[in-house]
Amino acid sequence: MKDWSTALRDSTVSGAVASALSTAALIALSQRESRNPWRGTNDISHWVWGEPAFAEKRLDWAHTGLGYGIHHVSSMLWSAVFEKFFGDRASEGKLAQALGGGLLVAGLACFIDYKLTPKRLQPGIERHLSTPAMALFYGAFGLALAATGVARALSGRKTWRS
Repeated sequence: MKDWSTALRDSTVSGAVASALSTAALIALSQRESRNPWRGTNDISHWVWGEPAFAEKRLDWAHTGLGYGIHHVSSMLWSAVFEKFFGDRASEGKLAQALGGGLLVAGLACFIDYKLTPKRLQPGIERHLSTPAMALFYGAFGLALAATGVARALSGRKTWRS
């Protein structure tokens, strides 16, 4: 099992990839379900802007940029958990274990986001996405964690720094 220092270093790559790919999924799901690609990402900015963020439809730094930034930081934190507990399996090319670990971490993130976190600090994407769409969003995040780990294995590396 990786030490936390190595897991944190590796999470800079896996977290960035998972953030970008899950945001791409969020954009597509938001477009499909609310006819606006920015709604889901803008919803996350309610941490700072409160209720008015849920009405914002434009692409802008104040809502979309902030929402992405919050999601990105969260992705980095959850990625460190993945790297700590499943990163070695991913680096060894154990696809099923990496995939299971990625989906487990994504499921844990969803559970904590919506069952243990105060409403004010929840992601807020449920305002414009259905439950199946939210499952796809979190699933995309978990798949991206696993894929990044397997890519590391295919490159012949145990960590992104080696």
